[in-house]
Amino acid sequence: MPSLPLSGFKVLDLTRVLAGPMCAQILGDLGADVIKIERPATGDESRSYGPPCLEDPEGKPTDDSYFFLCANRNKRSVTVNLTTSEGQEIIRALAKVSDVMMENYKVGDLKRFGLDYESIRKINPNIVYCSITGYGQSGPYATRAGYDAVFQATTGMMSLIGHADGEPGAGPMMVPLGIIDYMTGQNAAIAVLAALHHRKAGRRQGQHIDVCLFDSAMASLSHLGQQYLESGKPRPRCGNRVMGNLPSGVYHCDDGELILMLGNNGQFARACAALGLEHLSNDPDTIGKGSDLDGDALRAIFAARLATNKVAHWLAELGAAAVPCGPVNDLAQAFADPHACARGIQVNVPHPLDESLTLIRNPLTFSATPLKEYRYPPRLGEHTQKILSSVLGYDERKIAELRRSGAI
Repeated sequence: MPSLPLSGFKVLDLTRVLAGPMCAQILGDLGADVIKIERPATGDESRSYGPPCLEDPEGKPTDDSYFFLCANRNKRSVTVNLTTSEGQEIIRALAKVSDVMMENYKVGDLKRFGLDYESIRKINPNIVYCSITGYGQSGPYATRAGYDAVFQATTGMMSLIGHADGEPGAGPMMVPLGIIDYMTGQNAAIAVLAALHHRKAGRRQGQHIDVCLFDSAMASLSHLGQQYLESGKPRPRCGNRVMGNLPSGVYHCDDGELILMLGNNGQFARACAALGLEHLSNDPDTIGKGSDLDGDALRAIFAARLATNKVAHWLAELGAAAVPCGPVNDLAQAFADPHACARGIQVNVPHPLDESLTLIRNPLTFSATPLKEYRYPPRLGEHTQKILSSVLGYDERKIAELRRSGAI
């Protein structure tokens, strides 16, 4: 089997919850040896983010939540008590032989233990040290705590999502996925890879990386953020409709819903033809993109037509006309979709408590170094003994003393 892109790199992961673990998981998927540091007895607090949780063979809930399982594969778990001098020495010893160290503690917390970047770089000048926080290492909010939904709210993202004012249920709406955590994890992984490249490209030096949820959320505002910066006018919420690309949006069919996205006049004309509404595309006043026609009136025409048949029928008609569209699936339909199956989105990763554990694969695909190895998210402290002995050279007596003292 060919080596993976990051084979040979060692990552010391002190992160918890989602953004940091997601970054470390990406690095682990790419072949890095990720050593996950967890608190003795309780571990990463996301292990207990349930119910629901993974069930044991008898159907009883375990202490591993689905939240934890989604972001911690391809890692080895070591329990270390950072509040003890012995525990701190273990972290320093591991950092000395690591390429990357990651943490997502509150700003300044690890300095108390001599585990901050300035302390670690003294023993390993080449280390890439990545700090992932809510608000970053600087600024008036640097010491504040926060979770994904907080950043969806504070960065204006929620103000853009939801039903339009005046409609039933109007108001800002939260995305229930950890979308900011996920983007922050990806941004952190990009930064780590760039820093490793910088270190390798003749410079032979590490550096401190500052990645935060706030910055990631602000950057994700994309064209709507750019629109506001230039015009000073925020885009109003519009629910499932798309402003400026009439009549894009979600439509009810006879047996479900589909989404229609028309990005140019050619797509509008082809959609009209596929729906038997050719007269609309022949009228200059009803050209879809940038039209002055009453949007509600145009959408009503499309809605009435699409309601006359089933989703599959219209997907076939619109797809044959090269019109961007898709079904509005629930999760069962999404995972069962033939394309999802063909792309191998689900991977079986046998777990000590569930031989049939299924995870979502890494979305990256390589021709020369395919990502085919998926190891189950580790049990708490599963690799403590092995790593302390094989990586640090501790003998059984020393490891036993560390256990008795509560350092591991």
